[in-house]
Amino acid sequence: MRKTAIASMLAFTAFTGIGAADAAASAPAPALPAPTGGHAVGRSVMHLVDSSRPDPWVASRKVRELMVSVWYPARKAVGRPARYVTLRESELIIKSVPQLKDVPPGTLARTRTYARADAPPLRRKEGWPLVVLSPGMTLPRATMTSLAEEFASRGYLVAGIEHTYESVATTFPGGRTVTFEAGKGGQTPELGAKVARVRAADTTFVLDRLEKSAYWNRLIDETRIAMVGHSVGGQSAAHLLPVSQRIKAAVNLDGSYNPPTPAKPVEKPFMMIGNPRQEPDDGEKGSWDLFWPHVTGDWKRWLTVTGAEHMSFIDYAVLQPQLGLPAYPIDGERSIKIIRAYVTAFLDLHLKNRRQPLLDGPSAGYPEVRFW
Repeated sequence: MRKTAIASMLAFTAFTGIGAADAAASAPAPALPAPTGGHAVGRSVMHLVDSSRPDPWVASRKVRELMVSVWYPARKAVGRPARYVTLRESELIIKSVPQLKDVPPGTLARTRTYARADAPPLRRKEGWPLVVLSPGMTLPRATMTSLAEEFASRGYLVAGIEHTYESVATTFPGGRTVTFEAGKGGQTPELGAKVARVRAADTTFVLDRLEKSAYWNRLIDETRIAMVGHSVGGQSAAHLLPVSQRIKAAVNLDGSYNPPTPAKPVEKPFMMIGNPRQEPDDGEKGSWDLFWPHVTGDWKRWLTVTGAEHMSFIDYAVLQPQLGLPAYPIDGERSIKIIRAYVTAFLDLHLKNRRQPLLDGPSAGYPEVRFW
C-alpha cells in the first residue's frame, strides 16, 4: 500500500515496531538534534478560542479551541528549556504503544529541547518570515520540534498548530487534556476532505490572530508566509496553498492526498518530500501520481529519501531508537539533517529570495535524495 498516511491515522502508530521491553526506568532522557542556525531560539505557547465556529469533531463543544506553539529567534538563550510535551501527553502517547509498556510514562516529557520558554524575542524592523507547521493525524505539534527549532535558529518565526481532537493528546491551560476523536471510523475520501477543511479553517484563524496580536504582529513579515506539514498536515498544506491569499509556498512531508485533487491548480512554489513508496508508479497510480498533474506552477519539486519511513520526517525518527524501538533503515539523525537542509533551502529561496543550488538537482552531499 502506498497510502502511508494510513500509518498516522491511529494513535498507536506514533511509534511502530518491537523491542522496547528492555527500556529501563533509569534510561537517560531522550534528546532532539540541536539546531544549527546562528540565532538562539525562544518558544511561547498560545491558547486560542475561535467562538465563531463549533468544534467539528465533538458536537458538544460550541467553540473551537487550539493550542499553538510559537518558536522564534531570541536575543539570548535565557530561561528554562521549553517543555516537549506535558506529563499527561507523554503518558497517553506511551500508553498507546504496547511495545513501550516498560518505558516510564513521563519519559517524553523529559525530552531535551533547545528553545527557551518565553525568552526575549530578537526584533527585526521588517519582521521575520513566518512558517506554519501542521502535524500528522494523531500526532502532537511537538513532533515537529526539530524542524521548528532549526527554522527559528535560521531566522524564521514558526507557528506549530495543534489540531484539537486530531492528536492523541492535547493539554490546555489548567491541565485539561483531550484525546483523539477525528476519523475513528477509518480513512475515507469524505474524512480526508473534512480534515483538509478543518485544518484550513484552523490555519486561517491562527493567521488572523497573529495578525491582530499587537505582540506577534510586530515580529512577523506578513508578506512572507509558508506552510510545512507532515502526513495529513502535508496534504492539508497542499490543498490550502492554491486557495489562500496569504500563504506563498508550501511543503508536504510524506502526506498522501485524500482527496487526490486540489480545488484549484497549485500554481505557487510547492515541494513534496516522501519515503520511497511515494516514488512515481507507471502501474497502479498512487495519490502523488494523481495529485502531481495539478501542480502547474513554474517552481515545483518531487523528492524521495532512500531508506525513509513515514516517521522519518519528524522527531520520532530520533526518539524511537532512544525509547528502545527499532530504528528505520536511514539513521534518524541523518534523516532529520536531510529534511532540515531541503526544507530550509526551500524557505530561503521562496521567502528570502536566496538562490539554493541544493534544490536544482541531485547532490553528492545527500545521495539519499532522489529528484523526480
